[in-house]
Amino acid sequence: MVEPKRADAGAREVVRLAAPALLVLAAEPLYLLVDTAVVGHLGAVPLAGLAVGAVLLAQTAAQLTFLSYGTTARAARLYGAGRRADAIVEGVQSTWLALGIGVLLVLVGQLVAGPVARAIGGGPGPVADAAIAWLRVALCGAPLVLVTLAGNGWMRGLQDTARPLRYVLAGNGLSAVLCPLLVYGPGPLPAWGLVGSAVANVAGQVVASVLFGAALLRERVPLAPVPALLRAQLGMGRDLVLRSLGFQACFLSAAAVASRFGAPAVAAHQVVLQLWNFQALVLDSLAIAAQSLVGATLGAGGGDRARELARRVTRYGLVLGCFFGVLFGALAWVLPRVFTNDPAVLAAIPVPWWFFVLLQPIAGVVFALDGVLLGAGDAGFLRTWTLLAAGLGFLPLIWASLAFGWGLAGIWTGLAMFMLIRLASVAARTHSGAWAVLGAVRH
Repeated sequence: MVEPKRADAGAREVVRLAAPALLVLAAEPLYLLVDTAVVGHLGAVPLAGLAVGAVLLAQTAAQLTFLSYGTTARAARLYGAGRRADAIVEGVQSTWLALGIGVLLVLVGQLVAGPVARAIGGGPGPVADAAIAWLRVALCGAPLVLVTLAGNGWMRGLQDTARPLRYVLAGNGLSAVLCPLLVYGPGPLPAWGLVGSAVANVAGQVVASVLFGAALLRERVPLAPVPALLRAQLGMGRDLVLRSLGFQACFLSAAAVASRFGAPAVAAHQVVLQLWNFQALVLDSLAIAAQSLVGATLGAGGGDRARELARRVTRYGLVLGCFFGVLFGALAWVLPRVFTNDPAVLAAIPVPWWFFVLLQPIAGVVFALDGVLLGAGDAGFLRTWTLLAAGLGFLPLIWASLAFGWGLAGIWTGLAMFMLIRLASVAARTHSGAWAVLGAVRH
């Protein structure tokens, strides 16, 4: 039996896990930034179509992050208790769930892509048509995305963030190379426009999912579905899905309201939102390390070590968030032009941009503490307070922005309220210590 590494190691162990996780988390939004930059030079309508289609697909995947985060929490506790094979079996079960749910998403998504894209995109028109064309192709990669989520989950539970890095970079690297070739069609290649970006996306997802599947086969653990484990994963997944619904309702509403203010507004929102998603996941790299280490520490019976780790990760998140706030503040007059040269879009970007900058320190702490609580399996608490933050902070201001014409300023004020409520809740919960339940399984 392979003994787990000590989960109470210091900063070096956090960095060992966080550094590859940082690159894994950054790979997908970085590819989306490349995609946004490539499509942005086609004009405001294709960029707005990508904004609508991408937010629908991203929120669908975000709704199912329990395949990653829930698997990590369960696998890490077993790994910390010295039960490595059982931890990998959790990955087998989450992969079965990924395949089943992914196929269902493809079938249902093709049926509802048109009506949903038109609803989010402001009704029938060129923006909705562009979003539908992109979405129908991109949906074909849904099972592959979910298999990758499950693969990241069980490997992180084993405190292995190096292999996921190699697999994700291989897939996204291929997508980044194919995207401009398929969109612009240089030389004899056909120019597929916006649809070319979706094809490139799916091609990269094929590569990554095959690599994760092959890694699971090499572990030589039983591959049959285990109904009891599937039910247990779905039980934890219920809370994480409800939590994700809070995010989904907020960001879909934001895209819908932004689209009512015209193509330049929704395109500007898309550019800054993609940067927000990128930074949220970059800051979350510490949370991935915390999740793996906290779960393993609690599985091994180390409550005091887990609480010290929570304090340490909070400090790291604050410092990293402050750093990125200063960095993106300095790039305010340069970076937006990488994504678009449309004068109307550039004129609309500064309003959401400064909200994005000022929220970085808050996001650094919130995402780090999310990782601590997820590692402890405290999904019920996170579910409740995410929904409260959405219902009391983000959603009222989004729809008030539409009613009173506040535009992007109102939408991003809602995001700020959402983050502040979450900050207060996770800080109080972490300080209480009620999350630090010991044992290989959280009861």
